[in-house]
Amino acid sequence: MASINSYSLVLVVVALVTAPHAMVAGDPDILTDFVVPDNFYGIAPMNITGDFFTYTGFRATMNMTMPGAQNFTVTKASMTEFPALNGQSVSYAMLKFPSESINPPHTHPRAAELLLVLHGALSVGFVDTAGKLYTQDLAAGDMFIFPKGLVHYQSNPGQSPAVALSAFGSAAAGTVSVPVTVFGTGVDDAVLAKSFKTDLPTVQKLKAALTPPPKK
Repeated sequence: MASINSYSLVLVVVALVTAPHAMVAGDPDILTDFVVPDNFYGIAPMNITGDFFTYTGFRATMNMTMPGAQNFTVTKASMTEFPALNGQSVSYAMLKFPSESINPPHTHPRAAELLLVLHGALSVGFVDTAGKLYTQDLAAGDMFIFPKGLVHYQSNPGQSPAVALSAFGSAAAGTVSVPVTVFGTGVDDAVLAKSFKTDLPTVQKLKAALTPPPKK
């Protein structure tokens, strides 16, 4: 029974995070063709070559098989991993879903997400600011748009792995995990228990499962 209550609490969070008056920001315009970080590997801006505009971080992820994998994984190509994206308002992420895995409810505060299924099948959905849930089952070759700032998720309920590529309209779209943000950041137990109309033991169980380990 406790597991059902815990799952219900996480779903309720979706409605709270999609408040109608939430503010979302976008990338600022730049006044140059591109932005080169100061002291980029010791290379002066006038000596930049095509290497600066090339990202090879997806090479290892192109293998569609996931031997032994059990959890959803994401490989990002944002401004952090690919500095040439600074000021260009674009980025990518490669999403890999072993069988029966999920990418839990989350938001991207600075960009919409355009998802393309490359392999396998996914069930996806998002909740708008009026609290309406939109869902779809996707096959390889299908695309789905998650509007900017709205809570959404992806799930692979099948027995075969799935791979998807997500494009973002920001060089740093940001990711806010709904379960971790609510139950894994130290919000007072009593506040959460009252907010979700449940008891302290249920809140504490969720916190124990979702609080990130301390950084070493």
